[in-house]
Amino acid sequence: MRAVRRTVPTASKLLRMHSFSEQCLDMARSILGHNLDAIQPDGTLLSAPGEIPRPDEPGHAAYALGEYFRATGETSLKGFDLVDLAARCVTAQMFTEPAAENGLAYASLGLLCFGPSKERNSVWERLVEETQQRIDKQLLHRSDYDNHWQAFNVAKAVARFSFGLSKKDETSRLIERMVDRINHTSSTGFFDDSTSGLGGNFNLYGVMTFVFIRSALQLHANSGVRDRKLPTLRTYAEKYIRMMPDLVRADGLGWAFGRAAGAYGQMHCITLILQGLRDGWIPDDQRPRYHDILRKLFFFFYQTYLDQEHGFLDLRDEERTAYSNHTTRMANFDAARYLCQWSRLAKTVQLPSIPPKLEAPKTAGRFVIFDKSNRKEQGVFLYRDATSGLHFQIPLVSCGGKAVADALTFPHCPGIFDWPNNIYAPIMLPELTFGEHVTIPSFYGKNCVTGLGLRNSFYFRYEQPELIDTKEEIIKGLGSVKVQWNFAGNKIGCEFAYTVKQQITLDKFRYVLAIAAPHSKYHVSGALALGAQGHRCGVSKNDFQASWRETEVVSADPTYRTNYGKIHYLQFLVRDHPLVMRPGQVYRLNVEFEPDITHTDQ
Repeated sequence: MRAVRRTVPTASKLLRMHSFSEQCLDMARSILGHNLDAIQPDGTLLSAPGEIPRPDEPGHAAYALGEYFRATGETSLKGFDLVDLAARCVTAQMFTEPAAENGLAYASLGLLCFGPSKERNSVWERLVEETQQRIDKQLLHRSDYDNHWQAFNVAKAVARFSFGLSKKDETSRLIERMVDRINHTSSTGFFDDSTSGLGGNFNLYGVMTFVFIRSALQLHANSGVRDRKLPTLRTYAEKYIRMMPDLVRADGLGWAFGRAAGAYGQMHCITLILQGLRDGWIPDDQRPRYHDILRKLFFFFYQTYLDQEHGFLDLRDEERTAYSNHTTRMANFDAARYLCQWSRLAKTVQLPSIPPKLEAPKTAGRFVIFDKSNRKEQGVFLYRDATSGLHFQIPLVSCGGKAVADALTFPHCPGIFDWPNNIYAPIMLPELTFGEHVTIPSFYGKNCVTGLGLRNSFYFRYEQPELIDTKEEIIKGLGSVKVQWNFAGNKIGCEFAYTVKQQITLDKFRYVLAIAAPHSKYHVSGALALGAQGHRCGVSKNDFQASWRETEVVSADPTYRTNYGKIHYLQFLVRDHPLVMRPGQVYRLNVEFEPDITHTDQ
């Protein structure tokens, strides 16, 4: 292979070189340098091989170019005229049919980055009159959303007023409307991304929403609006900031469950913490702790997703995949945008040049309540064992109406307990099929309890008074289940106790374990991994009389990949012939794990 000069610094040099701010700009230049030629003469983006373009990609590119201009003041890069490229992307986004409102929001903020008004904006001056009129029309379009798309409405309102396209500023009203809906759908103030059905789709888009709105407010022409709305944003964004010490793993893994995790699980969390440090939302005595979390998040992002030889973001290859809606091109421009923002924010918060000294981590278990009502309880259980390094997230949340393994209620711990991305599989959970109803103990709970057990162990338990199927529809009158997870060091036990309300035939039972490995090239040194003895799984109670099938080898199947590496084996515990379940009898499945925990090469 032909030798290629490194365009970005190695991880070992990141803290010994120039400032973090300059490191981020170097990486942004490298990523943009590898993607600017993908912007076509009409402003659309040439897709990566094998991918389908998204209608909002030009907007993402325009915002990345705008943030690069804000961070550097440069209007050219690698021989490309950035003002001309931004004008092309903005034009393409404004004339996309049907209109992609997320793309409009990104494009309008990108345009705003080049100047606070039309009269002092170099990109606006490059636009033909037809495009300028089109921007006026597109930004004046009224829409309303119950999910994270409301953040795009806020961004459009910021741009609409700042460019003088409207004398009435709707920014404050739209933020208050979003906040009202948060209070209506979450008893504790977390962002529910559901628009229908069971509700409670608490995922990474909650972090993204506050990060995006905060970035938009920074570009608002009226700084008074920003100052008035910051306390409102702080009330809700702080809840996610306070999760970070228990959420982020020792090797730097950030938000790991739900759709859109992976690279974005690092980028959104890094931005949120930097914004919190800049705005004074993190107390002074906690700043060293968050500096350390930030450093770990960044190293994980850098070593896991950046091609350090060529200098661009790598989401998909023969070993791993990403959220199906995230194209490689979009993610590269988003990464460049975030790096430019981190560069500016780092100058403001004055990050230390060496890691701070902190107390050694302690074994801890905590249930973060997202919503608690008579109808349902939802949240995420976070557990860390200081001795073995085992650290995972157990989400009890909706998947938004379409079940995928990414958000099912089992320990999410890449390297130890893995799952296939973008598809459904009953990972570490019993799947009971009754006729047309395929049920799984996930999505919601009642009577959620967590606490200390014997010998400093932790437990997390919940009930489902009515079983729920994979369409997230509660099946009344069928049966119920009680679930308990027990944790003692690196030993894990799970108990599922089913009862039915009337005699019924169970048609099929399934329980699945996935055995994966970290990426052979893109991984953090010292990341968690399974040793030769694997999960050391034992079934101590099996009232369903299911049996283990032959291990299924899926190494060559592109369907079974994660955000972090390849799944090699699937182990199925199955009963595929009928079982008559009778009322008054408890049917139990108890499974124990003592995973052989190792670490990748240091």
